[in-house]
Amino acid sequence: MSHQSLATASLGFPRIGRHRELKFALEAFWSGRIPDAELIETAKTLRAEHWKLQQEQGITRIPSNDFSFYDHVLDTAVMVGAIPHVYGWDGGEVPLSLYFAMARGSQGDGHADCGHARHGQGVPALEMTKWFDTNYHYMVPEVAEDQVFRLTTQKPVAHFLEAKALGIHTRPVVLGPVTFLKLAKARPSTFKPLDLLTRLLPVYEELFRRLDAAGADWVQVDEPILALDLTEGERHAFKLAYEALAKAAPGLKVMLTTYFGALADNLDAAVALPVAGLHIDLARAPEQLDAVASAVRPGQVLSLGVVDGRNIWRVDLAAILDRLAPLVEGRGGELVEVAASCSLLHIPIDLELETALDPDLKSWLSFATQKLGELSTLGKGLVQGRDAVRHAIDSASQAVAARASSLKVTDPLVQGRIAGIDAGMKARKHAFEARRQVQAETIKLPLFPTTTIGSFPQTGDVRKARSAHARGTLSYKDYEAFLQQETAAAIRWQEEIGLDVLVHGEFERNDMVQYFGEQLSGFAFTQHAWVQSYGSRYVRPPIIFGDVSRPNPMTVRWWQYSQSLTGKPVKGMLTGPVTILNWSFVRDDIPRSATCRQIALAIRDEVVDLEKAGAKMIQIDEAALREGLPLRHKDWQHYLDWAVESFRLCSSGVSDETQIHTHMCYSEFNDIIAAIAAMDADVISIETSRSKMELLDAFRDFQYPNEIGPGVYDIHSPRVPDVEEMTDLLSLARRRLEDRQLWINPDCGLKTRKWEEVRPALVNMVEAARRLRGEDGSAVAAQ
Repeated sequence: MSHQSLATASLGFPRIGRHRELKFALEAFWSGRIPDAELIETAKTLRAEHWKLQQEQGITRIPSNDFSFYDHVLDTAVMVGAIPHVYGWDGGEVPLSLYFAMARGSQGDGHADCGHARHGQGVPALEMTKWFDTNYHYMVPEVAEDQVFRLTTQKPVAHFLEAKALGIHTRPVVLGPVTFLKLAKARPSTFKPLDLLTRLLPVYEELFRRLDAAGADWVQVDEPILALDLTEGERHAFKLAYEALAKAAPGLKVMLTTYFGALADNLDAAVALPVAGLHIDLARAPEQLDAVASAVRPGQVLSLGVVDGRNIWRVDLAAILDRLAPLVEGRGGELVEVAASCSLLHIPIDLELETALDPDLKSWLSFATQKLGELSTLGKGLVQGRDAVRHAIDSASQAVAARASSLKVTDPLVQGRIAGIDAGMKARKHAFEARRQVQAETIKLPLFPTTTIGSFPQTGDVRKARSAHARGTLSYKDYEAFLQQETAAAIRWQEEIGLDVLVHGEFERNDMVQYFGEQLSGFAFTQHAWVQSYGSRYVRPPIIFGDVSRPNPMTVRWWQYSQSLTGKPVKGMLTGPVTILNWSFVRDDIPRSATCRQIALAIRDEVVDLEKAGAKMIQIDEAALREGLPLRHKDWQHYLDWAVESFRLCSSGVSDETQIHTHMCYSEFNDIIAAIAAMDADVISIETSRSKMELLDAFRDFQYPNEIGPGVYDIHSPRVPDVEEMTDLLSLARRRLEDRQLWINPDCGLKTRKWEEVRPALVNMVEAARRLRGEDGSAVAAQ
């Protein structure tokens, strides 16, 4: 055999840096501590490091333009000129201030202060939602019916040339035009964004010509919507788009990239496109290999996503080689690439940074850098034979076998509890209407009760104290005293401004999932395994490696302390089982539903203990319930059945008097409203400010009976909305719901905001509630 390797591709690499360099540079820039030149230089340094790392690890298809200051979808919107009028763009160069106004909103300064905002309060950010079924957020592009597209920046070309100057030949990555428009939002909603395709294509054609002229031979075009249910019209849009692009730059080869699911009924449409290569995700949809391999054209390169870009388990190299060897032999090595299933954006950068992990667990894991090595091994082994990579194969096989037989993974007591679940454990004692009357008598609240979602700002002092305690330089006693002081101050302040239902602020919690995972069995945590959620917001997802149980109460003590400080009700605050599951790196050796039920039983124990301690309101956040929804409609019901069952399992062990709340983020509710109703939470709070309460239409149309807290201000932006803006939103809410259903709260938790933003915003929120009740002397009619 030839002494070469099969082509290897990573599709995209984490942007944030080994030590979160991008986060710190962004936040320094936003706060005015560094100029834009320093931010730009930091980004350039990171790109160079990542290109060189991939080259050193043996990757032959190294991506460029996978870097973004905030989000690659936002980058695409800016690149094609899809910039709403409200941001005051004059058609020229797009400055960073405008870019970040689209990402984060503006308080009224810089390019976003263009006279379009109401009440002189700047402009809000674009809507933000989850990237398919991941925990990465993207900014939702807005397009108008009279939209004019233009190439405003040559970022893909510039990054290709930047790498070329370093001696690294890259494959530029761009978000495909059909996916871009499919993800976009029409303003107004009287047309379909995809109707604008013929206007958008000339911009892509110009970009492709410029990439070709710059010396690019391949371009990776991401079209992940090919893993969704598509109409014939949407499939035709692909034909229209790729025939135009093929003519625009005949010398530029296109690797059409799909991921997160199978092509399935979109296979014929995909293989008929005039593209030189097709990438498929074999980590999420291994069953599609034979069908795709049979369907692709004889001269088309097939890219096989065999290394999971979304989870952190080491692959079984021997098994993958067994499966791919016949295909490589049949097609020839020049027509096959081995690749990550999707961009490695969704996993941590380097396992070697983790010096404190259990050695056994660490031997089972693989982060982005290690996955590059796995790809290189596979590429070499498929061409040169197994003996050339024998050591790597044997090491992987030993790790896979050790994990499968480890006593650290399986707990017979947990298995026994799962087997004992019965129908009575998954339903409240009485229906909501009966509970509502009992709760109204027990918890006396005014009309339009005000509350927050749970967390308050994690200030520098809070983070410093936590870090000092972790390092051992702040004693447990002093750390506890500090947390009590912060909690007491938060309780007093909430009372002073007149909130009706209080929260303790969660100062003792590092993260809404990590805090619980650290107290549950079966979880492991990292020191440096950061993953981007959005912008400069990074998380360290827990690793669920074994059966889950709750050894001890997790939140009761802090709730008791907080409630002792006030006569007003304080909510018990928990994270729900589906969210813990979806925001963790999950076992791949048992079904996700099995792990979720284990977590639900653990949370159920906590709910029961909170009620025994006296809590009358318990919030179980399911922020990520919709996030786990499968991409294909045919698979929805199965997921929703076990997800809703898990929520009910953890929430139904209490009496009618106990009011169960839940919170859900960024959800289009119309298509899952029946499942939300089946959760049977007494109160649900949701994010609605950016959509101007449009999300409530689903609840109105469904005649949702339970109570709802539609968010009245966007916590993902530093803007402070005034009272009029909130009352306007609440007026919209009252047109859709009965007054008795409405709670008033922010969109989400306030952990990431600053007190100087939170204080005036909540004061305005309480005042908005007073005005609705007529407590300021005005009469407010029901809508």
